[in-house]
Amino acid sequence: MPFQFEPTSLPGVTIVKPRRFPDDRGWFQETFKASDFRQAGLPTGFLQDNLSFSSRGTLRGLHFQSGTHAQGKLVQVLAGAVWDVAVDLHHGSPTFGRWFGIELNAENQTMLYVPPGFGHGFLSLADNTLFAYKCTSEYARAAEVGVAWNDPDLAIAWPLKDVLVSPKDAILPRLAEAQL
Repeated sequence: MPFQFEPTSLPGVTIVKPRRFPDDRGWFQETFKASDFRQAGLPTGFLQDNLSFSSRGTLRGLHFQSGTHAQGKLVQVLAGAVWDVAVDLHHGSPTFGRWFGIELNAENQTMLYVPPGFGHGFLSLADNTLFAYKCTSEYARAAEVGVAWNDPDLAIAWPLKDVLVSPKDAILPRLAEAQL
């Protein structure tokens, strides 16, 4: 199997480590294989792929989609590095409001699967960071929701203090005020 799947402290959030096959020309690796993901209990029906290009210090998130448009995301870094965060937003969950963070970078090629119902965000740790992700449902503006990246109740340990956020992300509500 070309993938290693590791659970995290949050239910369903899974670290995915692809295997590289190096030779004298470089290397080859699979980034997704439906049969392996199905065997690991992860979804295989991704409906939308996205790319994001960011400078160092760019923070995007915390985003998610609600209701029938909820998205699972398989995220990875193609160039550069990010601090990637998933936050449990399932009301009634024993881990509600808890977060998990991991560095994803082009060298380690580690990926993270973030299930539906989790907020997601990332902070670019390097210039020219290229971030790719597959989504289990298509983007729907009406279902778009977010939570403040700097909510003190979440207390996410972002590794950089000076960050650049979009005007939209700068006014996201705290978790206690969010309409989940």
